[in-house]
Amino acid sequence: MAFKPVLDDGVYLRNSVQTAAKILVVGHFAVGKTTFIGTMSEIPPLRTEEVMTQAGEGVDDLRGTPGKTTTTVAMDFGRLTLSERLVLYLFGTPGQQRFVQVWEDMSRGALGALVLVDPNRLEESFAVMDLVEHYGIPYAIAVNRFDGTPSHTDEEIREALDLLPETPLVNCDARDQRSSANSLIVLVRYLQSRLS
Repeated sequence: MAFKPVLDDGVYLRNSVQTAAKILVVGHFAVGKTTFIGTMSEIPPLRTEEVMTQAGEGVDDLRGTPGKTTTTVAMDFGRLTLSERLVLYLFGTPGQQRFVQVWEDMSRGALGALVLVDPNRLEESFAVMDLVEHYGIPYAIAVNRFDGTPSHTDEEIREALDLLPETPLVNCDARDQRSSANSLIVLVRYLQSRLS
């Protein structure tokens, strides 16, 4: 029996969908990946959030993340229909080094990655950017501006992250749908420009 992605109840894909694109949403621990996918997904997102325990003490750096009590242990998943024929699948990776083995599987088939960074903890982005580059995934940087974050200029962030001139850089608020959508648009335009 063939799978039939029908039903117009918002959960299943329409018959007209012909292409699915996979985008990774990556970043260091507690940067807002789960929030971003939840903000953008048209379906209830799949989340693998677990309560942080004493096992994470001394491993997970909670500085700069007041009130954080859960963490992603496998992935986040969301869907966004861009047109009648195209759907975007968003895969969020865990941010801790101990989950790095998940990256190899998650990177397969990904067209690109949106790298979320916290301007208060830019140095924590290097390990994530190294992984994205290791797997050859084109990426854009989205600076997730939380309340009260420092207002570094784009030039300062580019220099701190040692970005190539062509690497897109955009400011966003992972809690805001319009802002998050703009980040994805910047990434998709960059991916399209690489195909020209």
